[in-house]
Amino acid sequence: MKNISIAVIALCAFTFVGCDDEDYIVLPEPADKETPAVDGTEYTSGTADFSTFVSVGNSLTAGYSDGALFISGQESSFPNILAKQFALAGGGAFSQPLMNDNLGGLLLGGNQIMGNRFYLKFDPVNGVGPVRLSGTPTTEVSTILSGPFNNMGVPGAKSYHLGFSGYGNIAGVGTYANPYYVRMATSPGATVMGDVMAQSPSFFSLWIGNNDVLSYATSGGDGTDQKGNYDPATYGGNDITDPVVFKNVYGGLLQTLTSGGAKGVVATIPNVTTIPYFTTVPYNAIPLDAATAGVLNQAFAPYNGGLQLMVSNMLLSQEEADRRMISFAKGKNPVLMLDEDLTDLTAYNSGLTNMRQATETDLLVLPSKNFIGTLVGGNAQYINGVSVPLGDMWVLTPEEQEKVNIAQLSYNETIKDLAGQYGLAVFDAASLLTELIETGITQNGITTTGVFATGGGFSLDGVHPSPRGYAIMANGMIEAINTSYQSNLPKVNVGNYKGVYIQ
Repeated sequence: MKNISIAVIALCAFTFVGCDDEDYIVLPEPADKETPAVDGTEYTSGTADFSTFVSVGNSLTAGYSDGALFISGQESSFPNILAKQFALAGGGAFSQPLMNDNLGGLLLGGNQIMGNRFYLKFDPVNGVGPVRLSGTPTTEVSTILSGPFNNMGVPGAKSYHLGFSGYGNIAGVGTYANPYYVRMATSPGATVMGDVMAQSPSFFSLWIGNNDVLSYATSGGDGTDQKGNYDPATYGGNDITDPVVFKNVYGGLLQTLTSGGAKGVVATIPNVTTIPYFTTVPYNAIPLDAATAGVLNQAFAPYNGGLQLMVSNMLLSQEEADRRMISFAKGKNPVLMLDEDLTDLTAYNSGLTNMRQATETDLLVLPSKNFIGTLVGGNAQYINGVSVPLGDMWVLTPEEQEKVNIAQLSYNETIKDLAGQYGLAVFDAASLLTELIETGITQNGITTTGVFATGGGFSLDGVHPSPRGYAIMANGMIEAINTSYQSNLPKVNVGNYKGVYIQ
């Protein structure tokens, strides 16, 4: 990557602002309210049988939130919430592979391999913001738990991982195995689906496929769209799963889960590009005074001139040159970024890298908030997002968003079609999350939105729901189950679940 060297930039004139102050106003938690009892109501399961409920999925099923898996979050997982309601209509015991503490980190051989959870911290100097809890976690991956477990949500799992033998082998952690599954697997060669079916579920939930596209998005598109590649063994961790592969895998999962006569509920995949992880950091996060803007414009003049030279030599269209022109002004400015979809001009001039300034159609990932404005090697001439373009991992471009959205829509079509074939309830998580983000959802007198840190619907990692968000998801599932199986399960009171953890 070619950096632009700036002779002088007064750092005192440059203060990075990732989000407006109002993004971190903390709303008070509502007082707990018990779900009112309905005298004389007899809850029934209808045509379903909740006696042995097993929930299958990834982090969304496990109860992951605030960037970690921890006891309090697991207790507020949507399957655990559902199980309590199922108990009113013949549901049996529900067990989860609980972590050892509420820090959320993971140890492997005494070394920490997963970070602790976030919490909202009040700091008189830096203001309010999410930070990782300090402390050493006590959950050791090599301490294998004794199951079986009704919550078979494995954080990080993609659809095709559920049938992979060795996914719970501790020897493969860091390569092909999953540390969360290692803790709960019945053997090193077990499969998630094998452990699920050993319990002979009478009812199941399946929410899988999010990670088949999410990891590509959260990495800023730093992966490959594997459309046309039908061998998931060749996929990288941040790749988008081919829709045909997803359809075949998902069909196999439903065939297995229903083989013993079980009924269940499946969930669609939300539009991940609308979650707070992508909508919190503004594209124009660079505040400058007039003097600093002038210095930057002078420094980028050769780059802009080089683009026009490429146009005159018919090596670049004027439209693309205009898109790539770098210009700063007093006030808020767009961040500087690399874009792999731009024409590669470095063969003609090594200084003409694939960079441009972001537009409102670009989505900056949440961690970029703490990276933009930092110095490269402590050198004040090289400022990330200003004089040095952000790499691919920090921004999801419109072209990359389109790949994500195409895959997500295809997965959801598969989920709905196959659910119809197997006569299963469908929870349209995609529509509910859209409602949460666009208009907010009011339940039990509480309005929950998708605004980061204050809306109450998402946890502090910007991806996973908060406990209250999971309660809203559980209510959506209950509604779908009641409709499909003529049960009359009551919904939960979302006021009993936290919107954000504050310490």
